[in-house]
Amino acid sequence: MDISIRLKAITDMVEKCNCCADIGTDHGYIPIYLIQKEICNKVIASDINKGPIEKAKKNIKLEELEKFIQCRIGGGLTTIKPGEVNSAIIAGMGGNLIRDIIEESKDVFKSLDYLIVQPVQNPEILREHIYTEGYEILEEDLCIDENKYYEIMKIKYNNKIQKVDTIFYEISKYLIDNKHPLIKEYVVKKIDKYEKICHAISEDTKLARNRRREVKDKIYRLKELLLCL
Repeated sequence: MDISIRLKAITDMVEKCNCCADIGTDHGYIPIYLIQKEICNKVIASDINKGPIEKAKKNIKLEELEKFIQCRIGGGLTTIKPGEVNSAIIAGMGGNLIRDIIEESKDVFKSLDYLIVQPVQNPEILREHIYTEGYEILEEDLCIDENKYYEIMKIKYNNKIQKVDTIFYEISKYLIDNKHPLIKEYVVKKIDKYEKICHAISEDTKLARNRRREVKDKIYRLKELLLCL
């Protein structure tokens, strides 16, 4: 099965294992790919809604992989038990929601060798949570798919808080340290986004002034960072 650039970048982080869970599986493309490429022996395809699960079941049947992929309906990591899978993937959701899913099923998260997360919005909120909760970032990647940037993080439970400069909530320290080929243009994109937000803040309330100050500080810090890349 051919998969998108984004999904390929996610699956590239999965290590060979017995069982992986794909949370929010949608059409079941990731589980199918993981089995076809012999990366995993089994995959649990999980989604909160019946519609995506029915689509996933149909695709799994078309590929004749029913013996290897089990579909489950339920929210977040609640569909799997601690120790049932080696790893899990949560992709295509907002950073806030991914954070909440992790905290809702902390016992499951603790039991994983690693969790791969790919937020579609607010990656900085998720990364701040990872650092402040003492989780470990094992690996990160960045890709462009249909003119949109996607950040992918591989994390695990590790009760050791690592203090980092807050600018690294916005931009991955891992990608900077490893000189990722897209990191420079991604910083430029972030600066552009925050400049547009700053220009859009037109009110003259205390809240608006504070927000403008906060955004301007981010722009300044990102421009500082850009000079070092």
